[in-house]
Amino acid sequence: MTQPSPVRQLRLVVTADDYEQALRFYRDVLGLPERAAFSSPDGRVAILDAGRATLEITDPGHAEYIDEVEVGRRVAGHIRVAFEVDDSPTVTAALAEAGATVIAEPTRTPWNSLNSRLRAPGHLQLTLFTELDERRREAGGDA
Repeated sequence: MTQPSPVRQLRLVVTADDYEQALRFYRDVLGLPERAAFSSPDGRVAILDAGRATLEITDPGHAEYIDEVEVGRRVAGHIRVAFEVDDSPTVTAALAEAGATVIAEPTRTPWNSLNSRLRAPGHLQLTLFTELDERRREAGGDA
């Protein structure tokens, strides 16, 4: 029997030079609900709910394979953020219209998901994925 995890939440903190643009992009276009917002004399922060969080650890060889499948060449850096969405082609188009750069249009992967790749505000590279196999959807994960 496994021990319960002491970790209660994964929070990815992104420092964005254009806070307003990043907030509009992730909250208003991608649709991440705002759970809290705070300010200090020198700045602001918003905490957006991204649903269930997982931490995907990969070695360089598999990261290269994922990039090859999704984009056709190695493009991701040390960190890439993946969001599971219901309709990756539609969300890809909406995010591109809101200022993201599409690196690769949605592509069916060998692990049976439809994945796109974008460069987004806050200097993040995003994968949007739609699980095409119900068993994988229940298990979670993008690669």
